[in-house]
Amino acid sequence: MVIPTYNEAANLAWIVGRLRRAEPDVEILIVDDGSPDGTGDLADDLAATDAHLHVIHRKEKAGLGAAYLHGFGWALEHGYDVIGEMDADGSHQPEELGRLLEALKTADLVIGSRWVPGGSVVNWPLSRQLLSRGGNLYVRMLLGIRIKDATAGFRLFRRTTLEKIDLGSVESAGYVFQTDLATRTVRAGLHVVEVPIEFVERVRGASKMSGAVAGESLKLVTRWGLRERREQLRRAVRRG
Repeated sequence: MVIPTYNEAANLAWIVGRLRRAEPDVEILIVDDGSPDGTGDLADDLAATDAHLHVIHRKEKAGLGAAYLHGFGWALEHGYDVIGEMDADGSHQPEELGRLLEALKTADLVIGSRWVPGGSVVNWPLSRQLLSRGGNLYVRMLLGIRIKDATAGFRLFRRTTLEKIDLGSVESAGYVFQTDLATRTVRAGLHVVEVPIEFVERVRGASKMSGAVAGESLKLVTRWGLRERREQLRRAVRRG
């Protein structure tokens, strides 16, 4: 599991401990973006006592997508066949990872989804829920995919999936990275399964979501959608 961190000193040992208890055989890769609160040092301390926990130190905060791409590259280079992602703040519950692992037996990408039947969120105001649901509806309409929670970040990829979707051309550094990879997987003709999860809002530390992050997501999704519509029109003209 790739876990990106920035100022998660209050959560890291807690979430790693939960993951260890829930899935003892899972290897963990912490990708820290130069956290000034000492998260990187804490990750090193954890790695010193856990041979199955690895740490990458990046020099600066460069975005969630960039951290995941770095982690995915490391995992592919080291020969892992299943590569996952989850947050460090406890919003993705390690105790539910088994559901994703079971679903991966028949899928190329498994998404832990808040917005399929059985999924839920805890401690989110209605406005936040509406924003997330509305954003995912916009993604489905504009990009033409059927995924209910394309913005979710609790996932498992097969190695072959990441190899097929051309990570080298990914242009999204922020949270929209999740939508980007989900869309690429669908358009590669691969099988995506959504598994219901209970998403719990963090209780310690500060969220990294901001208006600027949301704005980047809206801008890029709109750009991708318009590009796809132009391509569809060109294809239709050529067939005509």
